[in-house]
Amino acid sequence: MTETKQRILIVEDDPDIAALIKDYLEIENFELVIEKDGRTGMERALNEPFALILLDLMLPGKDGMSICKEIRSKIDIPILMVTARIEDIDKIRGLGLGADDYITKPFSIAELVARVKSHIARYTRLTKNSSTTKGMGELDFGYLRIIHATHKVFVDNNEITLTRKEFELLYFLALNKEIVFSKEQLYDKIWGEDTYGDMSTVTVHIKRLREKIEKNTSEPVYIQTVWGTGYKFTA
Repeated sequence: MTETKQRILIVEDDPDIAALIKDYLEIENFELVIEKDGRTGMERALNEPFALILLDLMLPGKDGMSICKEIRSKIDIPILMVTARIEDIDKIRGLGLGADDYITKPFSIAELVARVKSHIARYTRLTKNSSTTKGMGELDFGYLRIIHATHKVFVDNNEITLTRKEFELLYFLALNKEIVFSKEQLYDKIWGEDTYGDMSTVTVHIKRLREKIEKNTSEPVYIQTVWGTGYKFTA
């Protein structure tokens, strides 16, 4: 019986880059679909099954940020942003809108392939294990409640919206209260140890979490920085 290949959508208007990515991911036994227009790419993402989306930031028709926001509001799928921009504000915006990770052009094709495989494998594991975690209770810290089974978070009894990675990071820290983790350890746990990620991804997610759950981000109560070491959850 022929094994069904996992499908990856590339939304990229540079034909050379798209073709390069396609060639290398096909070697890894993925099926690739390429769209060069933002609107068409978004429509296919929302209406066809894909294991992951590689999304360029600057696209004709509709920009990558808008596409990411639209996709994330409707479906849960790994999104890896591919961008020529390196400003922190773009990283913060992309991750805040629901992108799981980003890679900056020019990039190592080996790094991109490794990240793609890692995100798909991690998402597959989480999906398969979801049925075994539905019976898990909630973490209740009074002002802050984290419900693992439904991936819901409440701050002062008001539900807040977190991206999947934000939730995973918060839940992991809260589950290991008072334990200090370095950025590298957190990246390994949440994004996957077999990737070559930018540690600023962790910093961005910590910042976003603090903005959503802390009363005062300059004096965080829950997610605290241990200078020179990393972060810990305190309640």
